[in-house]
Amino acid sequence: MKNYSWFLLLISGSLMAQEAVKDITQPKELQEVIVIGKKAQLFEKQTKVLSSIDEYLQQSAKVDMIKRGAYAWEPIINNMTTERTLITIDGMRIFGACTDKMDPITSYVEVSNLSEATISSGQEGACFGSTIGGAIDLKRNRDQFGKQKWDFNLNSGYETNNQQKIMGMSVSYADSLFYADTDFMFRDAENYKAGKSEEILFSQFRKMNLSTTLGYKLGSNKLVEASVIYDKATNIGYPALPMDVSLAEALISSLKFQYIPHNAVIKDWETKIYFNTITHRMDDTQRPVVPIHMDMPGWSKTYGYYSKVKIQLQQHHLLFNWNAFYNQSLAEMTMYPAAAAENPMFMYTWPDVRTFYNGLFVEDTYALNCHSSIKMVLSAGFHLNKVASESGLESLQIFYPAMPSQQQRFLKSSALNYNYMKAGWEYGLGIAYGERAPSVSEGYGFYLFNSFDGYDHIGNPGLKNEKSWEGNTYIGYKNDKLAVKMTASYFHISNYIMAQPDAALVPMTLGANGVKVYTALEYATIINANLTTEYQFTKQLKWNTQLVFSRGKEGNGMNLPFMAPFSYASALSYAKEKISAEIAVQGNAVQTQYSAYYGEDKTPDYAVINCSVGYKFSFYPSKILIKTGMENVLDTHYSTYTDWNNLPRMGRNVFVNVTARF
Repeated sequence: MKNYSWFLLLISGSLMAQEAVKDITQPKELQEVIVIGKKAQLFEKQTKVLSSIDEYLQQSAKVDMIKRGAYAWEPIINNMTTERTLITIDGMRIFGACTDKMDPITSYVEVSNLSEATISSGQEGACFGSTIGGAIDLKRNRDQFGKQKWDFNLNSGYETNNQQKIMGMSVSYADSLFYADTDFMFRDAENYKAGKSEEILFSQFRKMNLSTTLGYKLGSNKLVEASVIYDKATNIGYPALPMDVSLAEALISSLKFQYIPHNAVIKDWETKIYFNTITHRMDDTQRPVVPIHMDMPGWSKTYGYYSKVKIQLQQHHLLFNWNAFYNQSLAEMTMYPAAAAENPMFMYTWPDVRTFYNGLFVEDTYALNCHSSIKMVLSAGFHLNKVASESGLESLQIFYPAMPSQQQRFLKSSALNYNYMKAGWEYGLGIAYGERAPSVSEGYGFYLFNSFDGYDHIGNPGLKNEKSWEGNTYIGYKNDKLAVKMTASYFHISNYIMAQPDAALVPMTLGANGVKVYTALEYATIINANLTTEYQFTKQLKWNTQLVFSRGKEGNGMNLPFMAPFSYASALSYAKEKISAEIAVQGNAVQTQYSAYYGEDKTPDYAVINCSVGYKFSFYPSKILIKTGMENVLDTHYSTYTDWNNLPRMGRNVFVNVTARF
């Protein structure tokens, strides 16, 4: 099947070489965009403007969150976890430092840093590296050159359920040659309560985030921009896991040069170099009873760059992105026996794994006429892993005696999509092929305990590339009052990487069910479908609905884990001048297609009701926006398929958000 993907690309190339059509149109962007920050009118219509980035991302029908506590939820795209997806901040590759995935990249940014999140499905998201399920690119806030101006913003919020206090501020300045954006956000929360006032112990957290972006115009069409984010979270409880986190700290920095030539061919050329470092420390010192005390720190450092060029040649809208990164991932575990006479036991859980990637992404959107276009995507990359720790290499060679210290791979992807728009109707269909390398845990993890299935997990450096064939389609209609869109995707993934039990191995974790070793299933299939509608009763009153269905199975017919049951959401919103209000319901059906083999169980259906109201006070040139609301109005006690070990979700919660702009 691999050879067919290149054949399809040759076919698309010949189509694009046909006679030019004079009516040139701009390509339609298929990615979903969730507005977070400074686009003022849309920002003010958000139900809860100071919510976490996780809550914003959940608005997408393609995204859900695995919850291990009240903080740092793990995004899944098209029901695929972070091994099969790609998350970037302004195109920068960043890798978490926790072997238990307690620090997804989204946990190191704040809503005050960001303007929007671009969500791409499947190979639409391969611009900055290999992916199977898709990608999320979190785009930073930044000002624009222009007349001299200052902006000051103050943010404050409170939530009753976990007594969360939110405080923040931002300052921005811009003139014809220079701009600067600086913001600060602080959150502090106690244990939350599930429905019916059940306190969830070890669910507290504290977080501080500071961000600065500086831009300088070098000429009429050139600029340089420097950016830094510093994020520090402490005393983070994870009630669904056996350990908490004493420190999660990140420094994310970049330097960008942008050039917009004065010609009709090259539209934009952007080059960025970046560096980020993450420190993550797991410990169990706050837990009253543990079989054996452990410390599990981890570190991740990434250096990278990309150079992205946009070109227009008649009907061809081209994008080239040459990108590379170098990452070091190191994690260790020290166990302290109860008997003082016994020595601590130490081992590497990530044995100082170095990863280098260098790849090229090419996208060509060809306008057939004013209504339709074809998009072709092609990427190829060189991927190398190396185990730099000699003792870590020797530990893995216990299981793989012939294992070399490094392994090289070649990753490729391709996609072909057709899109049509006319008289309010739009539809499209596409096929794609993609590959990914095993993650650090899948390839080199050493006795990583997974509390979901109760097994220690060991990596397998000999795993083959995971390969995905994808089909996707959508159809929609929009007029002045009604907007309806239905999308669907199908993934056939061969060499599907999953951990499987090995009865010959003895677990290291006390009380573990056994040991699993990562291996490749012959194949797995995943189907996703969603329907979104919006009806505008009047200019002020609208009704939104969202329906989502998913199904995932192994080649032998067994269910895959973390596949969403039928879910729904509906909201009635009102906005007129200074007043806004919303009432919403969201829920899931019973999860009947669960995977007991991988630790899941049947979760019941649920439905929760949320409501909010807002008012904007204007004192030119200043304004104050107050939003207040109640989540889980009926104080329902529930959990669903993405709640780790059936962790109950938050019960009734009243929030107040106040933002002031001067």
